[in-house]
Parts: sequence; C-alpha cells; structure tokens
Amino acid sequence: MTARDPKALRSRAWFDNPDDPAMTALYIERYLNYGLTRDELQSGKPIIGIAQTGSDLSPCNRHHIELAKRVREGIREAGGICFEFPVHPIQETGKRPTASLDRNLAYLGLVELLYGYPIDGVVLTIGCDKTTPACLMAAATVNIPAIALSVGPMLNGWHRGERTGSGTIVWKAREMLAAGEIDYAGFMDLVASSAPSVGYCNTMGTATTMNSLAEVLGMQLPGAAAIPATYRERAQVSYQTGRRIVDMVWEDLRPSDIMTREAFENAIVVNSAIGGSTNAPIHLNAVASHLGVPLDNDDWQKLGHHVPLIVNMQPAGEYLGEDYHHAGGVPAVIAELMKADMLPHPQALTVNGRSIGDNCRETENLDTRVIRPVSEPMVDKAGFLNLKGNLFDSAIMKTSVISKEFRDRYLSNPDDPEAFEGRAIVFEGPEDYHHRIDDPELEIDEHCLLFIRGTGPIGYPGGAEVVNMQPPAALIKRGIHAMPCIGDGRQSGTSGSASILNAAPEAAAGGGLALLKTGDRVRIDLKACTANILISDAELADRRAALEASGGFPYPAHQTPWQEIQRTFVDQFDKGMVLKPAVAYRDVSRTKGTPRNNH
Repeated sequence: MTARDPKALRSRAWFDNPDDPAMTALYIERYLNYGLTRDELQSGKPIIGIAQTGSDLSPCNRHHIELAKRVREGIREAGGICFEFPVHPIQETGKRPTASLDRNLAYLGLVELLYGYPIDGVVLTIGCDKTTPACLMAAATVNIPAIALSVGPMLNGWHRGERTGSGTIVWKAREMLAAGEIDYAGFMDLVASSAPSVGYCNTMGTATTMNSLAEVLGMQLPGAAAIPATYRERAQVSYQTGRRIVDMVWEDLRPSDIMTREAFENAIVVNSAIGGSTNAPIHLNAVASHLGVPLDNDDWQKLGHHVPLIVNMQPAGEYLGEDYHHAGGVPAVIAELMKADMLPHPQALTVNGRSIGDNCRETENLDTRVIRPVSEPMVDKAGFLNLKGNLFDSAIMKTSVISKEFRDRYLSNPDDPEAFEGRAIVFEGPEDYHHRIDDPELEIDEHCLLFIRGTGPIGYPGGAEVVNMQPPAALIKRGIHAMPCIGDGRQSGTSGSASILNAAPEAAAGGGLALLKTGDRVRIDLKACTANILISDAELADRRAALEASGGFPYPAHQTPWQEIQRTFVDQFDKGMVLKPAVAYRDVSRTKGTPRNNH
C-alpha cells in the first residue's frame, strides 16, 4: 500500500523536476539511449538499484549475475524500475594481500553510488565474507530503503563418503600432508572436493556467519540466508526480495529503522548459538558505528559468552550448509532460542515489516542433529571472550572451538584452571612463520605459545587471515594438533583453532605485541580474561622507549595508493576497522540533501 507521495522520491530530482527542465532533460535523455522510455522514468515509479557484487573475479558471489534476473522481475512486477550496477569486487580467496583491504574501498564506492545517483531503494547482493559488511555499512551511511539478498552457500562437499567443508578441510589436509599421509596431488584433490558448486563456503565460516547475521539484523527476508546457491528456493527468494524492496520504498522503511541496538544484541546471541566467526565483531562493530549505535567487544562477551552452541556445523561440528538449510536455517535457530527465552529482543523489526519473533516463532526444527535444542547443546557457553592486558587492549577468543585436546593440555591444571603459561615464539608475519616453524633451534614444544604480528589493519596492510598457525610437523606427528596461537591479524571463520585474534592495538600501532620477544613467558587467563607478558612494568617501559627511538614497529611499504590511504585513516579491529572520518557521515540521504547538479 502506497504511503509516500511519489513526488517525495529522491529520483524525481533527476528525472521529473519541472522547475529545472534543462537539467531534467540532461539527466533523462542519456538513460533513454538503451531503451528505457520517458514515460517510465517520469511515471512516479521508484528507481530500485541492484548493487551487484557478482563477477568472474568473485566466484563465491558470481551466481548473483543469474539471481539478479529474478530480482529484476520482482521489482518490475511490484511497480519499480531497476538499475543494476557493479560493486567493487571482493573475493576472500582471490585478492592479495587480503580481501579485508577492500572492504572499506567497496564501502566508499557504494556510498557514492547510492547517494550520487537517482536511486530510491536498493537490493544489496551479499555473500563472500567482506561483501556483506561493505554493503550493510554503505546502506547504513546513506540510509535509503535497503534489503539484502544472500547468494547462498555451495552444496555440501564430499570426499570418499565424508563431508568436506570449504576452508575447514584445508586444516585436515595440512595435517595429513605434514604426517606424510597424502602427497601434493592428494592435497589438491581433497581441498578441491569441498567446492562442488557456485556459492560461498558451505561451512560456518565468515560467509555463512555474516549472511546469517544479516538475516538476524532484520535485513533479509526470513529464511533467506541459508538456502544453497543452486536451489530453486534461492531464485524464488530473489524474486520476493525484488518485490519487497518496492514496498519498502513506499513505506519509507530504512536501515536505521531495522538495524537498531536491539537488532545487534540479537545478532550477538545468535552468533554464539551458530558458532559464528571471529570476524563477526569486526564487521558488526563497523556497521553499528556507521549507524551511531554503540557496540564494542565487551558487548560481545557480556551478551554472548553464556549462550550455548546449538548448530552442529563445521568447523565446530559435523554438518554443512545444505544440512543447515534443511534443518530450518536461521528461523529454526531463533525459534529454539525463543523457546528458552534467550533471544533478547523478539520485537525487533525486519525488512518484511514484521518482528523477528513473529517471523520465526513457529518455525519447526526439522533436524535436531543439526540444530539442537538449547537444553542439549554442543557447548554450554560458546560465545567470545574479550581478553585484555599488557599485550593488547582487546583480542577475541572463540570458545566454541576449544577442542578436548586443547582443553586437556592447556586449560585443565587443577591448581590453575582455565589458564596457561608458556614460552613465547614470535613470528614477524606469515612468511617468517612458514620459514621458521620447523626450525629445531627454536625448540618449540607443546608448552610454547605461537605469536604472529605485523598482520593487522596497518601492518599487513588490511588485517589478514594469517593467525591460523599450526604446530611444527614434528609435533603434529606426535599427535599434537593445536597450540595456543595469538596475533594482531585475523583467522578464517572456517578454522577450528582456538586462537586469540584481532588484537588491538596491533603491533604497527604501538600495541604490546610489538614489545614481545621470543623467550618471554606469557600468561593467558580465561577466567580473568587477561593476556600478559610476565615482565615488570619498568622493563616494558624500557622496551617501548627503545621501540620509539628506533622509529616504531616496521611494516612493508605501500604498494598501491589505496594501501596508503587506508593505512592513514583506518581504525583498529576492536573499532570495526572503519575509516575514522567516515563514521561522522550518517543518514546522508536525509541530512546532506540532494547532491548539487553536475552541469
């Protein structure tokens, strides 16, 4: 039902402004040259953008090229006019030095597109890790009606009768290669088996996490996140998404109405329940920042740590994306949480105009092996811990993937439970780690702690997924598959390693990791949520003075203009890795007026 006057549509300032016929003619004539008509553009129908993230450079999102056809049909049928346009591509496994470098670049480009062109509402095509936050951040900044559409996960991977999860299988393959169980060709075949179709990672990696949380935030239609990319339901929900965005424009339903503090609190709780990625706090803190919603890593621990893990999906569990969808996806998870009164804000609004509670309350859990009841969780307390100390002000540890082997070795001392100490082994980036991890002169044993630094937003640059360190091959052959790994970079959401990640400030920004030396003793206490080098404050001050006198922590030279720009303005991981000046720009479609004419 139309609630807004068509004259209030922002696209009218381009296509139907009788007060300025010269500029109106200039704007409209060029959009006629490929077949649109003046009647269409001046009909009072809303102009709907499709922010297209699919391309040959982005195989995880490439299926959006096809899905967009159904989106267009939905837009047309609902009475809108569609303009499809590209978003800067981001492919997690393709971009060097890291796809994370491009999240803010894609965000900036999309802000300019949504604000500077005649767009009344937008469909955000999301999928591979960084495309989801980039699109949500831009929608938050510009704040025109927006709805997200996931491309969906790949089909389940299989190898010799066993499920192989994208990303997660790499860890097993590395162990098998180190132990001499497979050769190079076998490694390639095993890992490739995990990617059998279009779509993003079929594990509960960052892609499935962020697409699930986009639904929990209220920005996708109910059930849209988990549908596999190739299923007919994926095309069907694409059509429904196209129809819905037109109504959202007439209702003037905007991201700021949906992504409220209550929605973010729901997302934190669900992230723990699904075993979500440690990248989630970075990205959701960023989206919240662009909306002016307070959110920090203390919130993730306070609201999420006590929540149980109920989704049995790799890397924390057994199953994959198709199984998650068949069990009921996000709505079934939310229904289970609501039964236990664990969803904090069931009244939070979603893009379909209903509350998330109303959307999900009656959803049936169709496979309790995949989505368990809260009363029968895989892990009782599965959320993140936010660790602090003289090593950093904030670092995230994912507790749902603490294995029995890891817990027995490091966290089960009856005289000092949930804590461990050890000798630090420090690597200067991933190249140094790969070069020296098997060096016998380091004398690495199972009581050591592996550190990697120079891998954050400034140091790498962009903050790379390189804290996923494995023990030396000699220890793997002895059956030691996991050691404490700590760093100022990130880790793939597909990783099952209980690492301490996203350390802020990073070494390149003067964080305590820059002062650490190989051989130092370090104490990690999960009860107190602390991480400290066991040296005196005086020694720490002397090391800092020496570092500053030497010019600070070194990092590689800029390789491109964007690397220099990002490094100049980027904030730390705990602040969402946002561009510091950008967070001052909020609701620009309403607070900054219509952009000036171009001629």
